Amino acid sequence: MTETRRVAAAVLIIGNEILSGRTKDANLAYLGLELNKLGIQLREARVVADIESEIIEALDALRAKFDYVFTTGGIGPTHDDITSACVAKAFGQTLIRHPEAERLLRERIAQMGVEVTEARLKMAETPEHAELIENPISGAPGYKVENVFVMAGIPRIMQAMFEGAKPHLKGGVTLESLTVGSYVPEGTIATELSLLQDAYPDIDIGSYPFFFDGRPGTNLVFRGPETDRLEEAAARLCDLIRNLGGEPVEGGVEVPKSDD
Repeated sequence: MTETRRVAAAVLIIGNEILSGRTKDANLAYLGLELNKLGIQLREARVVADIESEIIEALDALRAKFDYVFTTGGIGPTHDDITSACVAKAFGQTLIRHPEAERLLRERIAQMGVEVTEARLKMAETPEHAELIENPISGAPGYKVENVFVMAGIPRIMQAMFEGAKPHLKGGVTLESLTVGSYVPEGTIATELSLLQDAYPDIDIGSYPFFFDGRPGTNLVFRGPETDRLEEAAARLCDLIRNLGGEPVEGGVEVPKSDD
């Protein structure tokens, strides 16, 4: 039987370094793409500072609203890595030094030939009922508690942890996408586009205006579970574009990222 239920997720990005602009987040786009492949749509993302009350508040709101929540950042060895303590408080669990996590961490530390310190062992702390997620890169595992997956902020490590998280995820319908662009400005097509969206409530229509080669234009992205419906809606859009004096471009107008 074909899965038709939409499964939704959120990402909670934790860290002052993201908010300060010193570090550029690379995890959100990756998770959005990879989750959709599994039939899970990313519906919300939040960025919060390393402040306990704000992390817990955001975590409680997201885990109640979505099927899955993925946190990134804040599980390292330094004083401001407070994610695990916050997750434990949010779930009413005791923060422990997880025996298996500590074993894995000590094993990796020995391989690296560095000193075992309390700071490094801090990365083995989890809520008491956490299930570990393998980290083949640096040894310190991520973990899950109920529908919350706690992962590192470093992209390479986060991606490795996400591979370990996949067996715990159950997806629903996978959304397909189709893009049509033109040099018709967004303001010109807005009214007709709104009517088109009303006619296809099962399709998400995103509008992405641009100014390129001295001309304004718009790329329209259709996302939905049924290819036939996408193609039908796109065909109607192409007619609208032509009626407005433009020429539709299948696949969208290629615009340099700095101008899009």
